Amino acid sequence: MEPSDKIFVTGSTGFIGTRLVAALTDRGHSVRALSRRENPEPPPGWEGEDEGPLQHDLVELVRGDVTDRESLARGMEGCTYVFHLAGYAKNWARSRKTYHDVNVEGVRNVLDAAGKSGIKRVVGTSTIATLGPTLRGAVGNEDMPRINERFFTDYEETKTLGERLMIERAKEGFPVVVVNPTRVYGPGHLTEANSLARLIDDYDRGKFPVLLNGGVNVGNYVFVDDVVQGHLLAMEKGRIGDRYILGGKNVSLKEFFHTVDEISGKRHFQIPIWWLSPMVFAYFMKFRATLFGIYPQITPGWIRTYTTEANFSSDKAVSELGYEPTPLREGIRITYEWLMRIRNET
Repeated sequence: MEPSDKIFVTGSTGFIGTRLVAALTDRGHSVRALSRRENPEPPPGWEGEDEGPLQHDLVELVRGDVTDRESLARGMEGCTYVFHLAGYAKNWARSRKTYHDVNVEGVRNVLDAAGKSGIKRVVGTSTIATLGPTLRGAVGNEDMPRINERFFTDYEETKTLGERLMIERAKEGFPVVVVNPTRVYGPGHLTEANSLARLIDDYDRGKFPVLLNGGVNVGNYVFVDDVVQGHLLAMEKGRIGDRYILGGKNVSLKEFFHTVDEISGKRHFQIPIWWLSPMVFAYFMKFRATLFGIYPQITPGWIRTYTTEANFSSDKAVSELGYEPTPLREGIRITYEWLMRIRNET
């Protein structure tokens, strides 16, 4: 990408999207950012890599979303490249159609608009969930077949369908590269998308001492700025139609929290809880949501997701793209210090 290239970004006001927009403007790119916000002003959180203010003069907000084909066509006009990050990743929706409209049809709309606009390349953001769980002790990669046919959540299923659509289009010659971030944490909006930073904060405050399933299940945890770096590298070097896992360290939840203990210098109280009790609670939350529309803190599908193994390698991204993940301890240190700073400011 040349500094003169204008970049279109969906999901630009989300956890990863805000950091990506900042990184692009730091490199001198003009960004056209798709946003559903009523306010035409850039949202809070768009900060540069030096924690300074974003170069707002390089960002143009386009109101719309991925279900609105006209807004996509309007946003891509005059752009050279597209980063497609928008997705519906929440625990629950009143209708399963919400997941399908955004995570499947939204992908189709973005690819169709990019094709008509003459976009040179699209980087589509998928998720590690599309690869499914791994066997205990095994390390998964981009070529592994799913070990289970069942999807744990509507999010996982629809993101898989959206990813397959991107790969099918690539086989037809469309210039799209797929990236699969693992469990992302770091400074940024403390929304559901950044649940791990919220989890670190709650754990440090003693509000969440629970180790789900005893904290034994392994997951892969990646620092948010590494995911941004991976997106940029995929745009520059990724092979059309290929997937790249953007991950960090494989550790259990118990080890993850132990690292928080080391960084904070505190010994936090921990309560190992096996899967049955949280599952009963999750079913109750889901029933209440279905009956009364009260948004659930957790659902059975997400309990299943986090009580299976998710042990993955980013070796392909490292060797082909030059991807360099941040060590877990360093990433948690940066996140913890940021949390302490914003805690003191409130």
